[in-house]
Amino acid sequence: MNKQADETFYKGILLEKEAQFEKAESIYEDILHHATDETILKKAQCRMEDMEDLIAEKAIYLRIDENAKRLLTEIGINISDNQTLMELLMEADAVDFDNETAVFIPLKRDYIDHCLGRVPRKMPLDPGMNTFGIGATPPFLKRTGDEELRPANREEYKKIAFTVGEHQDVVGMFSLPVACDKSISLLEVADLMEKNYQGLKMITTNTMNNDEVTFFKGKADWVDGTSLITSLASMNNMVDPFLRSARTGNNLLLIDQSIAGVSAPGSPEALLTQNHAQVIFMMVIAQTVNPGISCVHCGIPSVTEAGGNLSYSSPHQTFINAAMARINTWITHFPSAQTGGSTSLSDVTSQALIDSELSRNSLRKYGVHIVRHALGALGSLTFFSLEKFLEDCESERCSKEVFNAISKDQGMIPLYFPNDDHALAGIREIAEKGNPKFADHTLKNVDSFHHWEKIIKQAAKNKRYYPQLNDIVINSNKG
Repeated sequence: MNKQADETFYKGILLEKEAQFEKAESIYEDILHHATDETILKKAQCRMEDMEDLIAEKAIYLRIDENAKRLLTEIGINISDNQTLMELLMEADAVDFDNETAVFIPLKRDYIDHCLGRVPRKMPLDPGMNTFGIGATPPFLKRTGDEELRPANREEYKKIAFTVGEHQDVVGMFSLPVACDKSISLLEVADLMEKNYQGLKMITTNTMNNDEVTFFKGKADWVDGTSLITSLASMNNMVDPFLRSARTGNNLLLIDQSIAGVSAPGSPEALLTQNHAQVIFMMVIAQTVNPGISCVHCGIPSVTEAGGNLSYSSPHQTFINAAMARINTWITHFPSAQTGGSTSLSDVTSQALIDSELSRNSLRKYGVHIVRHALGALGSLTFFSLEKFLEDCESERCSKEVFNAISKDQGMIPLYFPNDDHALAGIREIAEKGNPKFADHTLKNVDSFHHWEKIIKQAAKNKRYYPQLNDIVINSNKG
């Protein structure tokens, strides 16, 4: 193979990893016009087939990022009944009082840009791309042979922390794995986590006292998941804990759990626009009280099944979180965390394990940063199971070996993210009507996720490296 042509081809692959698809396309075009080696020509042609789809996909993500900021300036966030936030933003001269068409409280665009410019793009103790973690704070611990629903106690937390510590080769983030009973405090849980696990850890501090919150100050291996916004409004009971954590200087994991058609619009683009805007709003507040504070963008959009419950077995849950990750890895460059790797099933069955493996493998295939809830979770985050955690870890070791062996010259895989030209208008309609269920935009997009899935399935039939939803990694592991 011509060495120079080969080196040029891999420059294109590196540009794809940086989401510079137009530049990569130019390189592949140059190869097709000048190279003579059949192998390199075939590889360049294969990559050219994806360039226009990737360029179009990135353009939608750029629009989502822009429209999220427009949401904050043109529609606003409902904080009018929270005096603390109103005074904070008015003192900073951040509120656009000249806007007479906003539904809620609009922010000035230059202030948003100013605050986002202060957000560090590097996070302390970053575990890197395609990292899978434990923990979702489900309410119940799933105990083998015991059907009673209850949180974990002190002894069980000791066992969980010790076991997670033994599997640090695959656990990239140790979040609070399950609710605890009165036998142990959250601070004591955090102490167990710290003693047994050396990597990145996450906990929420909203129920802690002031002295306990300072336990996490200045520690690069901890992030605080105390949140602030939902459904375009502040959670008033979370305002003081959020501001306390930001002023203390804890690293912040800014969680938005928007649910399609329930607390946010039903189309993928509108869902991510609202999700992204709400995280950006939390970043603005954090930077207002503590400029330069570390913020991790934890937009974790979710989908529901027919009955209205969260659906972690659905491939749609994986697709939408992979897209949210790409907004940050391709566009904003904020440190990011998504959700995935769980299952809707409530028992540790072979299908539950396959659901989780499929999700993790698909997320890795498309490329994510940090994924919470990926190991040990059941019942769409209702349960944590130590038994499942061990099974997930073993599966994850096998999957990592398979993915590490895959050729590195395949480049980025398109997600064929569906556009919605009416996304911002749909969000405004929902804000005015007060509920996504009452919005015409929601009714018009009830099949949008299923349509997206069909597009991805069709692409999988046409490209050799596209695994079907029954991912090739599972077949490789079985082999």
